[in-house]
Amino acid sequence: MKYLALTLISLAAAPALAANTLVGFAELAADTFAPGPTSGQFQSPANGVVPPYIDKQSVQGFSAVLQGPVAGSFYVMPDNGFGNKANSVDYLLRMYAVAPDFRTATGGSGVVRAADYTSGAVRSSFDSSSYITLRDPDHKLGFSLVASGSNYPYSGSGAGSAAIPVDSSIRNGRLLTGGDLDIESVRRDKNGNLWFGEEFGPFLIKTDATGKVLKQEVSLPNSLGIGSNPLVQSPQNPYLGPNGNNLRGSNGFEGMAINPAGDKLYTLLEGPIIQDPNQKRLIINEFSIDSESYTGKTFGYRLDPAGTNIGDMTAINDHEFLVIERNGIQGTSPNAADMFKRIYKIDLNKVDADGFAEKTLVVDLLNIADPNDLNRDGKTTFDFPFVTIEDVLILDANTLLVINDNNYPGNGGRTLLGPDSTEFIKIHLDTALNVAAVPEPETYALMLAGLAGVGLAARRRRPHAQR
Repeated sequence: MKYLALTLISLAAAPALAANTLVGFAELAADTFAPGPTSGQFQSPANGVVPPYIDKQSVQGFSAVLQGPVAGSFYVMPDNGFGNKANSVDYLLRMYAVAPDFRTATGGSGVVRAADYTSGAVRSSFDSSSYITLRDPDHKLGFSLVASGSNYPYSGSGAGSAAIPVDSSIRNGRLLTGGDLDIESVRRDKNGNLWFGEEFGPFLIKTDATGKVLKQEVSLPNSLGIGSNPLVQSPQNPYLGPNGNNLRGSNGFEGMAINPAGDKLYTLLEGPIIQDPNQKRLIINEFSIDSESYTGKTFGYRLDPAGTNIGDMTAINDHEFLVIERNGIQGTSPNAADMFKRIYKIDLNKVDADGFAEKTLVVDLLNIADPNDLNRDGKTTFDFPFVTIEDVLILDANTLLVINDNNYPGNGGRTLLGPDSTEFIKIHLDTALNVAAVPEPETYALMLAGLAGVGLAARRRRPHAQR
């Protein structure tokens, strides 16, 4: 009791201390793998990590998070793999189930554990029951896939420059890889289907609950009519025509929210249209699940003067959303004092004359109270100093889950001695959000019905993919 009283006095006497508080911390070791075909064959060694990873896939680089099948479990989605299209052609696009055992003021190991994708039961390690793999067995996507070739496509030199046959499990299952899509966001709609926002197009990709593609990719119209290209296209767009790209690479759908009813998506570009005179404007487009088309409604997100990119977007209610905004500086950089990592609330019902949604600071991720030193760094103020922070989930009106993308085997957030781990943090908000009754649409009945085929799909996987 004496310690508690002294702590409260200390907090009251320190006005610079953040009001929002770290209430849970868990960590996934950087070198965590799941079964699969050999990956990393086109990746260069970095930070003490020497690829390839024989008969396995890295479980890292999370760019999206959803509620899992049971309380305390989550679905996490890595992006395209190892940083670019060329070096990620053997990296499978997946979603994993995890069950963090958060370290809190009253206990907890602080370890992120694998979970069964359907039941949420804790697993001793990641295995074929822990994930789904995106695939296009019905040839719905309109462009050529890595799975369609005999050898992995690679135009570089050095590591992986020799011809390497595409793994038979990828070819036979038409599994999607980081050479096909750069998925950065995912939402579950009212029907139990998944929608992935990706950056190479940018495209929207619709799959069923098991990850099977259901329709051709959806392109993004250039709703503002900036420039001559009628579509928004990145340099990696497979249909890029004479108009050229009007979006920089890796500036596609980094953030994507879904309304509580599950019938509207809100896609948020990570960067501005190249020809836009306002280079601090990021475009939000509304998409109808029912018509499977964009509605034509657009909104502007205004970057902070210190901000350069967004990391994620999630719905609070029908008109308010949370957005992670950051710059490219991280914790061990010489200019770390210039880091910018924040979560804002925007309101689409409050738009100014220039089309920008009202924006309010919710969390400064570099200044969070940690009175119980949950990450054990010896400090009572917690910071989240990673270059990419790409996951936010509303747990309740006062609690957020935030996860970093560690860009495995990248580092520079916490350490220079090896790759950064992935940190799962729970933040208690000093001011409650006006959360809708169901912050992210899902019913367990729909979800379990959609996942009924997961077990069958797993049994049909070729033995090589389970080694």
